[in-house]
Amino acid sequence: MKKRGILNAQLSAYIAALGHMDTFMIGDAGMPIPEGVPVVDLALCGGVPTFIQTMDAVLEEAEVEFYTLAEEIHEKNPKLLAYIQEKLPGVGHEFIPHTELKKMSANTRFAIRTGEFTPYPNIILRAGVAFPA
Repeated sequence: MKKRGILNAQLSAYIAALGHMDTFMIGDAGMPIPEGVPVVDLALCGGVPTFIQTMDAVLEEAEVEFYTLAEEIHEKNPKLLAYIQEKLPGVGHEFIPHTELKKMSANTRFAIRTGEFTPYPNIILRAGVAFPA
């Protein structure tokens, strides 16, 4: 039995299978996941697990070189934006309209659905490499 890290077998396998430049999404309970994108549904009830709990667990196991957020997060969820910027210092990023983020999610390897109920807690992460260049 695995005793630390991500215990969800499906999510652990998806993260282990990521290659350099693959993208994946962490989203809130209401983020529409495009047909054909595999979903790891962690949502138990409103607020469980939170986006932050999920992101913390994922960042312990995945190397991230770039991320994309909805530009609306600046106004609608600055506290979460500050958390993301603190967790990913020096990592390249971009802000795009939420409608474009939803379209972009169709090209992700998988999506993680959390129980988050705050505005715009959706992020597309691009896998990096865990060894020095």
